[in-house]
Amino acid sequence: MTTTLPDASGATLIVDLAAIRENYRSLRRRLGGTACAGVLKADAYGLGADRVGPALAAEGCRHFFVAHLEEGIALRPYVPEAAEVFVLHGLMPGCEDIALAHRLTPVLNSLEQVEGWATLARRLGRRLPAVLQLDTGMSRMGLSPAELDRIVAEPRLLAGLDLRLVMSHLASAERQDHPANNTQRLRFDVARRRLPPAPASLANSSGIFLGPDFHYDMARPGAALYGLSPVVGAANPLRPVVRMQARVVQLRGIAAGDEVGYGLTWRAAGPTRIATVAVGYADGFPRSLTNAGTAHLGDIALPVVGAVSMDTVTLDVSALPEGALRPGVLVDLIGPHRSVDAVAADAGTIGYEILIRLGRRFRREYRDAAPAPSPALVLEGVPS
Repeated sequence: MTTTLPDASGATLIVDLAAIRENYRSLRRRLGGTACAGVLKADAYGLGADRVGPALAAEGCRHFFVAHLEEGIALRPYVPEAAEVFVLHGLMPGCEDIALAHRLTPVLNSLEQVEGWATLARRLGRRLPAVLQLDTGMSRMGLSPAELDRIVAEPRLLAGLDLRLVMSHLASAERQDHPANNTQRLRFDVARRRLPPAPASLANSSGIFLGPDFHYDMARPGAALYGLSPVVGAANPLRPVVRMQARVVQLRGIAAGDEVGYGLTWRAAGPTRIATVAVGYADGFPRSLTNAGTAHLGDIALPVVGAVSMDTVTLDVSALPEGALRPGVLVDLIGPHRSVDAVAADAGTIGYEILIRLGRRFRREYRDAAPAPSPALVLEGVPS
């Protein structure tokens, strides 16, 4: 006899793959003839590279970027065999053969990485695909001006490398009027003209919205695919991708003067109804939202009162009619009335961090309206 268990999860994270696909199509339209890659580092910004990769591949994406070698190895089975998977951090010494075995293309950021990959090419007697990254002012990753001078002076360093792309990364693209954007673009143009001809890439998500001068041959959107706003101070043209809901665990009424949560940081000014919901900083709901965050039931805002703790958040639900809540009801913490970016602003951080911190304790629900041979709705962590 099969027993069907009720859904006992404390919280649900809904990932809308159809929205990711639509965001990809929207960015591709904006790019015109420029190739549109997909950045799936950090497990597709915490949303599951094994789900996002196939969704983007179904839209024709054939260029994927990850940060680490291990991420590339994990992603490779979920994207088409002909797709290119680029490793943004390049390769640690001694890892070149592993990258080659998994058909991963390194983004070479230093002379040491260039020499390591070129040495393997010489040993094999064939050219190996590679990307060169140039530092145009961010001082983080990529060949420095001095290293570029060395490569120009010693062409042998690139012998055996099939340059698939020359790239750099914008530091302030989300602020469209920031002077660094054009400074970096001009430096990029000067630097890449010193190298053998190769396709070029400069635009990240926000860089796409700086216009055609920044598009070159390939753009590399990440955050925009996942619905984060690409331009500071402008309306977000992208579809939201995630909805985070948590269940009410307990309800109680408290009197004027009663205090709530660790540290007793919130005191009721009058009779108040409190709901404890099953999500906390262990699930990626930041502790900095103590006395600052907001949940919703329908259109009604429910302020976070007291400290966000590891597994729970307490809400002032006095604005709801009596009986509107009961244990087991889901309230929205990210959803139609509170975007990821809005939650990040309340928490004093950025939407990227909110997405990536969302934990694995959630019941995950993947939705995709597009026809597919697999089920349109996939649940993880739910007994069946």
